[in-house]
Amino acid sequence: MTLALDKVPDGANPPAATPAASPPIITVEGVSKTYDGGVTALSGIDLAFPAGKLAALLGPSGCGKTTLLKIVAGLLAPSAGRVTVKGRPVTGPGPERAFVFQDFALLPWATVLRNAAFGLELAGMARRQREEKARHYVAEVGLAGFEDKYPHELSGGMRQRVGLARALAVDADVLLMDEPFSAVDEQNRRKFQEDLIRLRELENKTFLFVTHSIEEAVYLADRIVLLSPHPGRVSQVIDPDIPRSDDVEAIRRDPVYLDIVDAIWRGLRRYAE
Repeated sequence: MTLALDKVPDGANPPAATPAASPPIITVEGVSKTYDGGVTALSGIDLAFPAGKLAALLGPSGCGKTTLLKIVAGLLAPSAGRVTVKGRPVTGPGPERAFVFQDFALLPWATVLRNAAFGLELAGMARRQREEKARHYVAEVGLAGFEDKYPHELSGGMRQRVGLARALAVDADVLLMDEPFSAVDEQNRRKFQEDLIRLRELENKTFLFVTHSIEEAVYLADRIVLLSPHPGRVSQVIDPDIPRSDDVEAIRRDPVYLDIVDAIWRGLRRYAE
């Protein structure tokens, strides 16, 4: 694993990542995106994400993290290149992918249980079956007892948990998360991070996660993709080799964690405003 991030020039081929044990579930091949008006957000992105892992897209504002996530989700079409999920080209949203929005995107008139079951309702699942499944995931994200509450009765962190429960309930293989913790305070953010580690182990899903936080990316991710801005290009791919145990807080004190955080910062600080 190469950590000399500040030695990678813009536009150069990034160092190869450590080979992943799992075959890729998501591949990004030659993806570029130019918006109307001529602004190029992404240029020549080539990536592979292994199944059952959590990958983070990390970089400064303007590097195209959210654009890339939306292309994988099928919410945006690339100007060039293609994305495949489970070997099939992405041409729009699909049932194998679920999106967790930054702003929660809950139905204000619906209870926690109905919000969590909404994707299943759209899919035509019978009411008893979808409510049973939604109730399971509401409990799994730590909201048992809140099934009959409405979004306005919940904290920001709790509303984000409902969004996660809804994404888990549809049983998608890939969960796409756009800065899902940015709207909560630091205490809840840390708790949510710990819960996500636990959920990743329980659910065996593939997570693709956008964040501005170096510490969050290193704490959570099996793979970190660093993007450089104007336009967004892959600067480096890192597979952190951090020992993980039941003591999730121990990760933050591990010397390997601290070294990777420091190395990433040294590579990205040139983009700091």
